[in-house]
Amino acid sequence: MQISVKHIIADEELKKAFNIRRNVFVIEQQVPENEEYDEFESSSRHFLAIADGIPCGTARWRFTDKGIKMERFAVLADFRGKQVGTALVAAVLEDIRQHPESKGKTRYLHAQLSAMPLYAKFGFRAEGEMFSECDIWHYKMVLPPNQNEAK
Repeated sequence: MQISVKHIIADEELKKAFNIRRNVFVIEQQVPENEEYDEFESSSRHFLAIADGIPCGTARWRFTDKGIKMERFAVLADFRGKQVGTALVAAVLEDIRQHPESKGKTRYLHAQLSAMPLYAKFGFRAEGEMFSECDIWHYKMVLPPNQNEAK
């Protein structure tokens, strides 16, 4: 399977990403639609994963007062376990690494329990207590600023 991940620049690509998020979060995981789409859509950098020509995954990242938050990682059910999530995390981390304002900032995310092993492969570590977001259990996971830093 040929997987590529691209930074979204066209509205048509963003619609594909939103459709993937709708399928994974709203339909499959029963997240309320008004919780899934938020005021950070326009200020985030969005990504689209494509496997064998089919849009199948998405993610975004943004600056916050706590560092850099990676979020909205979603892979369509038929493409899970096929390295799409790994490709997305790697591409997002590389994009962050290349951003001139990322140096010294902590990268973090709110990981669903089932996704924690994926993020751990990249050096993320759970921090704090387990918590619920949209009735789904999560841990905050943090990547220290000296890991995967801009070179």
